[in-house]
Amino acid sequence: MSELSYKPDGSGELPYSDLHCHSCYSDGELTPAELLQGASEQGVEVFALTDHDTVAGVQELRAAAIDSSVRVLSGTELTCSWGRNMVHIIGLGFDETDSLLGEYLRGLDRLRLERAELIAQRLIKRNIPDLLSRALELAGAGQIGRPHFAQAMVEAGVVKNEVQAFNRYLGAGKVGDVKVEWPSMEQGIDIIRQSGGVSVLAHPTKYKMTFTKVRLMVESFSGQGGEAIEISYPGVESGHTPQLDKLAAKHKLMVSAGSDFHKRQFHWTGIGKYPGYCSNNAHVLSKLLQH
Repeated sequence: MSELSYKPDGSGELPYSDLHCHSCYSDGELTPAELLQGASEQGVEVFALTDHDTVAGVQELRAAAIDSSVRVLSGTELTCSWGRNMVHIIGLGFDETDSLLGEYLRGLDRLRLERAELIAQRLIKRNIPDLLSRALELAGAGQIGRPHFAQAMVEAGVVKNEVQAFNRYLGAGKVGDVKVEWPSMEQGIDIIRQSGGVSVLAHPTKYKMTFTKVRLMVESFSGQGGEAIEISYPGVESGHTPQLDKLAAKHKLMVSAGSDFHKRQFHWTGIGKYPGYCSNNAHVLSKLLQH
């Protein structure tokens, strides 16, 4: 596992970066400061915190970085819809204090709370205790999501572990899989652009689509103003990375990579860890580090 090798002009590689990571402000376990420390220990030179639908941890990350050699970037991972599919759009390098972005994120707060209330109601109908208040406590100042219900279910003795919670109750097609009318992909791209950031299509092969549909999604993303796609991330099949790289070239998109780290118990990833790959496409850092 290593950084995405990139030589935009043949003179050398861009800094080792991790541009996709989650903290306790969404569904991760570590604080922004702890993530930054982990990134530093792994030799990461540029780091972005991309919590789901929030920027609540960005200022804490910036404060922690004052005495760190790691350069930090603002980030978030917006939940969006593309047709009937839920997709994730990462925003990088934006103004996290932008008022329009703040209004947009408050709207997502409301959607997530409404979904959490529906999840709790559905679980109660399955003779599971009311877990809403505990899930909200576990979410703390961050965004509530199904992982918090999974933690609450483990604590209540409903299931043995979080994996079992998703397999039985919270995963795709299960009783706790509540559909939400998320903002469109175009809306997500627009709000990132308006706040001065760069939009990145996160982990394109993780949406349970055929690769033919992935191609259509990337084409749509590009056509709506998207600027980059992740081509290297934990779980991507080795054969898919060069195909994603070709799609980036075809649609004149920059490329990005990240660990998508959430928790230490998830052994499929770690801070700063993702498959190494050499691309001739422009890396998103080539734009972000100009600021």
